[in-house]
Amino acid sequence: MLRNFIIRTISGIFFVAALVGCIIGHPLAFGALFALITGMALWEFSGLVNAHAGAAVNRLINTIGGVYLFVAFYYYASGWVSGRADVMVFVPVLVALVYLPISELFLQHSDPLKNWAYAFASWLYIALPFSLLSVLAFSYNPMTGTVDYLWQIPLSIFIFLWANDSGAYCVGCLLHKYFPAKLFERVSPKKTWVGSIGGALCCLAVAAVLHHFFQTVLPLALWHWMGFGAVVCVFGTFGDLVESLFKRQLDVKDSGRMLPGHGGVLDRFDSALLAIPATVIYFYTINMF
Repeated sequence: MLRNFIIRTISGIFFVAALVGCIIGHPLAFGALFALITGMALWEFSGLVNAHAGAAVNRLINTIGGVYLFVAFYYYASGWVSGRADVMVFVPVLVALVYLPISELFLQHSDPLKNWAYAFASWLYIALPFSLLSVLAFSYNPMTGTVDYLWQIPLSIFIFLWANDSGAYCVGCLLHKYFPAKLFERVSPKKTWVGSIGGALCCLAVAAVLHHFFQTVLPLALWHWMGFGAVVCVFGTFGDLVESLFKRQLDVKDSGRMLPGHGGVLDRFDSALLAIPATVIYFYTINMF
């Protein structure tokens, strides 16, 4: 038990350090890291549905296509391509979209519709949310005519997610005996309403701290930061529940074995998969971009 705890702690520290280091480092490190994470998550998803859902998704083509979707968004948002090339960069994505259904004509699988559905679902569920990180990380600066790398936004998303998980776990452990009402018992029997409220309060407190430290770079009002934290908290919780529903459907405990004691890639980033697109909607709503 102690050995597992030590392994889990060490691997967790390594994971957080690598994630934070790449985000606050060079934009290319950010792009390389999340291109890798996108590929690993797509490969993991394809393997799960092939092994447990009776599908026969082409893991290689599906993964390459999804990773390229991330790369296309990255180059488009970062300003590395301009003019007509900014549209052309998405053409290979269309090639993959055409290839996947046509390939089923020749592969003669028993359930081609299931293969299409899972392949395209993985792009919408995994590749697109990670791709939208680039929309948040890069912003055109009209004063200088350049594209700025705002690493504070993607980093804040993960800080909020970690704060939500930590707050929900601590408050849930302390108060679940007094407030045992379950959040979604059918999907996640251990999650309680009191834990979720504790996670939300923790996110709001962290939002106030981030507002203080990042104000010069992201001149948002305090209530905008509070809204940012609340959006990530709510949709991060939904993301966790959605992945739990997915695993229950497939009857698996973990999505994979990326980090010892931490499960797979989807287990580590399930909350982000809904929190990221929700954050994009939020920032466009408050007219930041």
